[in-house]
Amino acid sequence: MKESMNELQKRVLSIIDILKKTYPGATTALLHKSPLQLLVATILSAQCTDERVNKVTPALFKKYLTAKAFAETSQEELENDIRSTGFFRNKAKSIRNCCKVLHEQYNGKVPDSMELLVKLPGIGRKTANVVLGNAFGQPAITVDTHVKRLSQRLKFTGQSNPDKIEFDLQKIIPEKDWLLVSESLILHGRNICHARKPNCVECPINKLCPSSTALK
Repeated sequence: MKESMNELQKRVLSIIDILKKTYPGATTALLHKSPLQLLVATILSAQCTDERVNKVTPALFKKYLTAKAFAETSQEELENDIRSTGFFRNKAKSIRNCCKVLHEQYNGKVPDSMELLVKLPGIGRKTANVVLGNAFGQPAITVDTHVKRLSQRLKFTGQSNPDKIEFDLQKIIPEKDWLLVSESLILHGRNICHARKPNCVECPINKLCPSSTALK
């Protein structure tokens, strides 16, 4: 029998309680000291592990202190600086173009609204939500590959488009918990609910997951 919206919301709240206890204070693993650093780190994290990004960014952020510095460096030099993160040509282009707009239109500062962030070159809702939630403390749901996978397995959504998944999650998760839940799901996806072989037996929310094999 199909789950009603009321039943889904009750199940979601139970899952949130467990996630809060399992991953207290969940936040992005990307090291940063400013919104600009987080924006750049998030661009670098595409198709790359946070661990790898965190090995590259300390020297990168020491070399480039401002959006102007990123914008004015050469494509070739920035490519060499971020080469180990993969897809370095596209990432260097995105960082330079984005920082050029930040320098010319925003006095080098990262805007703190979704509307303005997604207008920046190469910035979509996922990156914008990472920055809004973790740099500015605003309610935000980041839909990365982990959140997408877990949202589908938990039957929170039937969508496959990340933006549509985000909007579905907004309807069933209290706004105050948006950031914590999405960051917790990311950690849970890395630690337990793996893509190929989820560890349902050790999953703390297996009794509330329609896809769990632990109880079958």
